[in-house]
Amino acid sequence: MSDDAKSAILLDRRQLLLLGSAALASGALMPYAASAAEGTLVMTINPEPNAMVSAFNTASPVAVISGKMTEGLLHYDFDLKPQPALATSWEIAPDGLSMTFKLRDGVKWHDGKPFTSADVAYSIMEILKQHHPRGRGVFAKVTAVETPDPLTAIIKLGEPTPALLYALAGWESPMLPKHVYEGTDVLRNPANNAPIGTGPFKFVEWQRGSHIILEKNPDYWDKGKPLLDKLFVRIYPEPSARVAAFEAGELHLGGDGPIPLNEVKRFQDNPAFKVETRGTEMNNSLDVLETNLRNEYLAKPQVRKALMHAVNRDLMAKTVWYGLAEILTGPIPKTLPHFYSADVPAYPFDVAKAEALLDEAGYKKDAKGTRFKLRLIYPTVGDTYDRAGQFLRQQFRKVGVELELQSVDVPTFIRRVYGEYDFDLSMFPASVTADPSIGLQRFYQSGAIKQGTPFVNASGYKNPEMDALLLKAAVEPDAGKRAAMFKRFQQIAMEDLPILPLVRPIYVTVANAKAKNFVTGPEGVRSHYATLSLD
Repeated sequence: MSDDAKSAILLDRRQLLLLGSAALASGALMPYAASAAEGTLVMTINPEPNAMVSAFNTASPVAVISGKMTEGLLHYDFDLKPQPALATSWEIAPDGLSMTFKLRDGVKWHDGKPFTSADVAYSIMEILKQHHPRGRGVFAKVTAVETPDPLTAIIKLGEPTPALLYALAGWESPMLPKHVYEGTDVLRNPANNAPIGTGPFKFVEWQRGSHIILEKNPDYWDKGKPLLDKLFVRIYPEPSARVAAFEAGELHLGGDGPIPLNEVKRFQDNPAFKVETRGTEMNNSLDVLETNLRNEYLAKPQVRKALMHAVNRDLMAKTVWYGLAEILTGPIPKTLPHFYSADVPAYPFDVAKAEALLDEAGYKKDAKGTRFKLRLIYPTVGDTYDRAGQFLRQQFRKVGVELELQSVDVPTFIRRVYGEYDFDLSMFPASVTADPSIGLQRFYQSGAIKQGTPFVNASGYKNPEMDALLLKAAVEPDAGKRAAMFKRFQQIAMEDLPILPLVRPIYVTVANAKAKNFVTGPEGVRSHYATLSLD
C-alpha cells in the first residue's frame, strides 16, 4: 500500500465519525460539575474524537473539537457565502488563477506568537495540500502561496479552482503555526493532540474515554469573546446515558444527533430543551448504497435500476429515520440549491417495474422465488443502519433478491470496502460538503479509484464522459456554466447508478433551553463557539 493510502486511512470524516468511544468511569467528572455561574458549558461529542486537529483527520468528531481551537481564513453564512475570519477581505483574479487574502492584524497563536502570512503559506503548502484527505484534491491546483508582507497571502493556482473558496472554514482547513510544525514529522507532532491555534478556546486536557477541557483564550482577537470561561466536553458512549444527562441538567449541548431518533419528538415537545435541525449545510451528509460493479449481477445497469425501484424510500424515511430525512433525487441534495437539479432519471417505488428489469437482465426466480443473493456491509454505529439493512432486506426479497447483512466495525469496513473490494453493496454516509468538486468527485471519477484509500470510488465506476465533466467543472470559473455541468453530472449519475442515493438524514443539535448561539451558521457544532453562552 502506498504512503498516500496509508495516511489516507487516518482520514476522512466518518470513517472515524464512526469510531467507538471508551467507557466513562462513573463519577469521574464530579470535580468539574458545570454551572452557568462558573461560565462553563458541558457538551458531548459522539463518538469520542481520535485526534484534536482536523487538518489531518476530517472525522466529524475531530472537526467539532478542532473548530473551537483552530480557525480558517473564512466563515460562512447560511447562504454559504464566505464571511471574514482570519482573513478580513479577499479578491479573486479575473482569470481565476490567484486569490489574494488580507489577514487580520493582531492575531496571536495560543503560545503568544503572532499569526502571519507565513503560517498561511505553510499550512496550505505543507499540511493541507499534502495531508488533508479532501484537501489533497481541493488544493491540488495550488502552485504556491506568496507572502508579500505579513498580512497578505496570495494563493497561486495552475487552473481556476472555484471550490477552494468553500473549503476555508476552520474545521475544514485550519491554519496551523509554522513555528510549531516546521522541521517535524507533521503527522506525529504533539500539537495534533494538544493544539496551538488562534481560536477562542485553548486546549487544557484530554482524558481519553472521559472528557476534554478547553478554556477561554484571554488574548482572542475578537475582544470580549468567547463568552464562556470553559467548554467541558464529556464523553457518553451510550445514547441512553446522553438522554439521562440532558434530562438531569448535567449535559447542555450535543450535535450530530446526540439522542436516539425516537427521542427527538419528545425533546422537541419539552420546553426545557431546544432542538435545531440547521447547522449541517456545510457538511451535507447523505446515506447511500455504493454498488461494487465487479459483482456479476451489479455490473448490469438493469439490476441497479431494479434495486432503486424496489425500495419504498418514502416509507423507509418514516420507519428507519423517523421522518428525519429528506428523500434524495440524485447525488446532490436540495440543500445546495445552486447545484441541485430535479431533472434527472427517476426511480419511483414500483415492484412490477423492478421485477421486469431483473427478468430483462436474465435473472429468473428459482423454485423458492430467489433470483440471486447480495451482501450488504455497513459500519456498526448506533442502530439506524441496522434498521435500514432490515428494511432493505425485506424490500429486496419481494423482487427475488436475498440480502445478507454484514454489520462490522469501522476498521473492518474500511479494509473490506476500500482495501479489498470485498463487498457487493456498502451503506455509508457520504459527505457532499458545500461543493460537489470537494465532496462528490471522489466517488464518481475513475481517477479517484485508489485501493486502500477510504471514502473514494470503491465501485470501480468508469465513464469517460463523467470523468471529463468532473475535471472540467472543477476548474470552470463561470458559476452558470459550472451549474450546468453539475446538472449533467446528476443526470449521468442517476442513469449509470454506481451509487444508489437513499436519503439526506437530518441531524439534530440538542441544547438546554438556557443555551444561546449554539447554531449560528451552516457549520453548526463545528463552529468556533465564540458567542456560545449559557444563561
